[in-house]
Amino acid sequence: MGELKALADPVKAAEMAAYHKTARPFLGVPVPAVEALAKDWRAACSLAERIALAAALWDSDVHEARVAAAKLLTQARIRPDDAAVWELIAGWAEGFDSWALADHAAAAGGRRLVADPARLDRVEGWLDHPNMLTRRATLVMTLPWTRLTHPKPAELAVRRRVLGWCAHHATDRDWFMQKAVGWWLRDLSRHDPQAVRDWLSDHGARLKPFARREAERRLPG
Repeated sequence: MGELKALADPVKAAEMAAYHKTARPFLGVPVPAVEALAKDWRAACSLAERIALAAALWDSDVHEARVAAAKLLTQARIRPDDAAVWELIAGWAEGFDSWALADHAAAAGGRRLVADPARLDRVEGWLDHPNMLTRRATLVMTLPWTRLTHPKPAELAVRRRVLGWCAHHATDRDWFMQKAVGWWLRDLSRHDPQAVRDWLSDHGARLKPFARREAERRLPG
């Protein structure tokens, strides 16, 4: 926290608090600077130390500390066992209260899902979670499967599964949920435009117009 506070900018902090509309403390530290600190801490810590540090930073409830917590755990391979990392991130997801922090933590969570797709069963349990940002995490955490150029059969099965989740969420009228569906489909359209066209044919009428436009934005003409 001392290293983060040394970079604090009170003017920027006030601007961030107004933008994010939350009561938690802000330091005004830009994300690249937080990432640089997290990179140094990650290199200096054992896995157990990193998990403990990430948990403590998140529990501080300071915005930039929570960003740093997510960045500490955002990596493709975590050895020898990433189970505790996944449990920590999943616990955060069930209490998300800020879309920006949710996106940073979801990036870390997505890598843990790719490492062990069996964890999708837990994520599927969030489809009807009372917390909208937890429901939204079902799509943000699974974005890695939209970006595969040459998916294997098991990866295609995950895509089909999450397209079903998109259909489930299509009737959720919350702006952030509609945006998340459009985002997921837009990213998939770069690699599997036909799957997106088929989905829109079956379910697109249930989306709000702006979300449908987002889904169609990158479809080839």
